[in-house]
Amino acid sequence: MLFAAGFGTRMGPLTADTPKPLIKVAGKPLLDHALSLTEGIPTRVVNAHYLADQIETHLAGRGVHVSTEQPAILDTGGGLRHALPILGPRPVYTLNTDAIWQGPNPLSLLRDVWDPTRMDALLLCVPLAHAVGRKTGGDFALQPDGRLTRKGDLVYTGAQIIKTDGLADITEPAFSLNAVWNTQAAANRLFGLTYPGHWCDVGHPEGIALAEEMLHV
Repeated sequence: MLFAAGFGTRMGPLTADTPKPLIKVAGKPLLDHALSLTEGIPTRVVNAHYLADQIETHLAGRGVHVSTEQPAILDTGGGLRHALPILGPRPVYTLNTDAIWQGPNPLSLLRDVWDPTRMDALLLCVPLAHAVGRKTGGDFALQPDGRLTRKGDLVYTGAQIIKTDGLADITEPAFSLNAVWNTQAAANRLFGLTYPGHWCDVGHPEGIALAEEMLHV
């Protein structure tokens, strides 16, 4: 599941007539950078809301499903639940499309550590020192046993593996995955993994140049 439905308000004028996932970094749309990490995954879904027609046109004929959210945007949790008829009931990868990676494939790292007997979600995080373009502090702390707790110096990268059965317990149509993580954390089943490379937040205009510098373009 690739999240591409947001309004991109932090991008200012750049998203006035272009959805953020189609903004180019190093000559390639952010969405295509993200999709390149998902090669070999048989079912890929991109959600869309803001300027959804442009996302749909961009992906036409590429074997990628589009889950369009109308009339209202559903946020990450609601968007993932809306896409479950396509994704199916098994645990899924989710990936934000407004980041650039330098290092090993993040989804491969998650796959190699994922243990469904202990985990309901496995989030890939990066230390603040390696979070290029990050304007705020960290999101999580990693405990010695691999579990995540809130308020630490690790930044959530937007990549994870998550079980989706808990989505049915939330009554609101639009909600953040934070609501699901809170339940998983309370059950000691929210885990994290530290990314060994660098990651750049391209949710704001300055992130474009920072990402290209990180990639040595």
